[in-house]
Amino acid sequence: MKSHTPYMTIVCLLICVFSWGSVFPIAKRVLEEMSGESLVFWRFTIAAVTLALYIVFTRQAWPKLSLAQYIVIALVGVIGVGGLNLALFNGLQHTSAANGALIMALSPLVTSIVNALLQREWLSRQQVFSLVGGLAGVLLVITNGSMQQLLNFSFSQGDVMIAAGMLAWSGYTICSQRVGHWLPVLPFTLLSMIAASVSMSVVGLGRGEFHPWQELMGLSTTALSSVLYIGLFATVLGYLFWINGVKALGPAKASVFFNLVPVFAALTALAMGQAVTEIQLVGMLIVILALMLPMLVNLRAARGLVVKRC
Repeated sequence: MKSHTPYMTIVCLLICVFSWGSVFPIAKRVLEEMSGESLVFWRFTIAAVTLALYIVFTRQAWPKLSLAQYIVIALVGVIGVGGLNLALFNGLQHTSAANGALIMALSPLVTSIVNALLQREWLSRQQVFSLVGGLAGVLLVITNGSMQQLLNFSFSQGDVMIAAGMLAWSGYTICSQRVGHWLPVLPFTLLSMIAASVSMSVVGLGRGEFHPWQELMGLSTTALSSVLYIGLFATVLGYLFWINGVKALGPAKASVFFNLVPVFAALTALAMGQAVTEIQLVGMLIVILALMLPMLVNLRAARGLVVKRC
């Protein structure tokens, strides 16, 4: 994938988080006809096959990698991609969706802090305000403005699992930038998808109740098209745009866009006929404003510099 201008990178990240947010209400309907394990398996299998065909037909050269590099990529894919989905699937069986979404909303903050520690640099005031403001908006969307829900928040076994998945995703975001120094986006994404698909197959077969082919053949036309949407748009384009955005902006700045996932999830649910409350709309506005703050500050500074030169 070719390098993008800053504005194009932002557009791609917005498309990415929209596709991921839309997965929640769409997948909810698919899960009425298919198990979560089979859905995760087909999500990454469809994505991996699509990327492989694209690389073959466009005759892109495959990078020369050592065995050690393949092992590193496999570990990053299994832990960051497969681990996240596995933790979410198992964790939601032991906790509420609100608790799970609240924990996942901490991903941008955790990613920025870990990245700052690794880089040995402080976060800027704009980044801190953007992260805190975005998190506040996310909390408002998830809790529907109920302080009682926050006050009664407690950790269960499921919460711990989802927290582990959130940490895995933060690690994947940071590692994708470092791997991007020696591996192009397309091969890295493909290998990550293959690692996730294989790991989910192993886990599913280990449980003894894994029948992805039978479940796929039994899907309705609507559910089948939804699976294709999740595999192609939300996974292929989503992960490509995400990794490219991380490579262009860095993990800290790119992770701020993750706050928009629950916003787009709510908007998609509204389009599908599900109600969205006023407090959720207020939360969405806070998230958008917090996301735009660093860009507005930089734009103002650039204009001020131009005025001084004139």
